[in-house]
Amino acid sequence: MHRLFFLTGGFISLTVGLIGIILPIIPTTPFLLLSGFCFAKSSTRFETWLRKTKVYQFYVADYAETKSISASRKKKIIWQIYLLMGISIWLAPLIWIKIGLFLLTLFITYYLFKVIPNK
Repeated sequence: MHRLFFLTGGFISLTVGLIGIILPIIPTTPFLLLSGFCFAKSSTRFETWLRKTKVYQFYVADYAETKSISASRKKKIIWQIYLLMGISIWLAPLIWIKIGLFLLTLFITYYLFKVIPNK
């Protein structure tokens, strides 16, 4: 039962993380980290599989291993965030949603460059 709980949690968080690649309002990296944790608790096969995927390597590997992200990687991440959030802000129907998305973008920028150390 314990194994099934973590396995299910791993796949749910992986799915939400993959959706987060497309929808900038959902954070990808934390959900992929949660997937790795859940798979580590439930199945070494799925944990190994996840760690070898391009998505994991692209979004999580640096941070998971060193608790830091290189400056060049941060620049790539922030450009993707700005592009997707810009589109979301432009398409948002209500001004308070636009403001919320803009504030979220500012927070993500602050967190990425001031809280997470450079590698």
